[in-house]
Amino acid sequence: MSYKEITIRTNSRTEFIDITSQVEKVVSESKIKDGICYLYVPHTTAGITINENADKTVAVDIRDNLNKIIPFEGDYAHTEGNSPAHIKSSIVGHSDLVFIENGKLKFGTWQGIFFCEFDGPRTRSVWIKIIEG
Repeated sequence: MSYKEITIRTNSRTEFIDITSQVEKVVSESKIKDGICYLYVPHTTAGITINENADKTVAVDIRDNLNKIIPFEGDYAHTEGNSPAHIKSSIVGHSDLVFIENGKLKFGTWQGIFFCEFDGPRTRSVWIKIIEG
């Protein structure tokens, strides 16, 4: 398996979407019992993070406070109008890893994977590479 691509359709300018179950499906389909799940977002105005998914307000707090720290309106040089999205994407990051153990993602308590949209709504991709070992 070279990599698997999942598609995400976002509905808002900024949002955090829990994609844990989609990634778990890719891991299950790979039949790999032990290894690493590498996640990569090939966009300059989106990102990926691992955080608490038991209480959905955690993702809302992260999103809302990023919007306060990096406001939509400001003195930005980039003329496309989406500089805040580029900055947020750089802070959050474009990739993450999760161990695979016994065919399942190995998380800490309450952890999940979130796709982070900063310039939506759009149709986006997450690339998933499963590495055995």
